[in-house]
Amino acid sequence: MVNNNVLKMHNSQQGFNLIELMIVVAVIVVLASIAIPSYGDYVRRGRIAEATSTLSDARVRLEQFFLDNRTYVGFANCPTATTFFQYSCSPLTAAAYTLTATGQNTMANFSYSLNQANTKTSSTIWTSGVQNCWIRSKGSAC
Repeated sequence: MVNNNVLKMHNSQQGFNLIELMIVVAVIVVLASIAIPSYGDYVRRGRIAEATSTLSDARVRLEQFFLDNRTYVGFANCPTATTFFQYSCSPLTAAAYTLTATGQNTMANFSYSLNQANTKTSSTIWTSGVQNCWIRSKGSAC
């Protein structure tokens, strides 16, 4: 006589069946559909910080130049372009200036500016023409 327990052990299932595998794939797809856009926003926020900190640094240098010369005319240390932003310092008059960071490449729809009165404006893919603050992330407000 053959023991039934021994037969059951030999007939036991090994590995995964197709349904189990499809469930795992579905869970991975759902997690990826949430994680990938969130990661993209995280990367954008890092690039925005580059632009806003560069503009703030240029403002400090412009104000120091003004204290030394009593004019903004002649300031020649405008920030240089980076991979994601181009910077401009214009117009430079005796009493006024506007600093602008304009996005390029993957940041093409982002623009930040700052003037001598510390008035900040921003235009992003999330909002456009926001006055008196810089929008730095999706869903943020002034």
